[in-house]
Amino acid sequence: MHNIFVYGTLKNGQPNYHRMTDPKNGKAIFKGTGRTMEKYPLVIAQKENIPFLMNIPGTGHHIAGEIYSVDEQMLQFLDEFEGCPDMYQRTIKRIEILEWGGKDNSPEGRAAANTIECFVYSTTSYQPEWLNLPYLNSYDSYGTHGLCYIDREDR
Repeated sequence: MHNIFVYGTLKNGQPNYHRMTDPKNGKAIFKGTGRTMEKYPLVIAQKENIPFLMNIPGTGHHIAGEIYSVDEQMLQFLDEFEGCPDMYQRTIKRIEILEWGGKDNSPEGRAAANTIECFVYSTTSYQPEWLNLPYLNSYDSYGTHGLCYIDREDR
């Protein structure tokens, strides 16, 4: 199993969460909530209003999200879904655990008592003008920003 941190449309209550719970894609077990140890710029960009975590450590905010344990099948599905490695790159980042909801009290891959290493999809392939967009610390497709995500089926 692999630890993965999701911060965008794959979170519970967001437009693509159903992909995390579809057994045809593999297995994903919710473990808890967290936020990135380093700051990153998280923006909503493109005409589809896609959340992008730009891989620029030290800029932006600590990004809030959810931690899952996923099997190899789900990881492969997520790589394809996220357009990895072209649109997003999957890298390991340290995540601060905010609330642990896993069945055990000892998260696998912990680097310290309150952190865990997770795969995170971020991008180094961004448009320069994205740096001028508002930086978010938490993504919600239905937020007050008015930039609701446009599902792939509706594009």
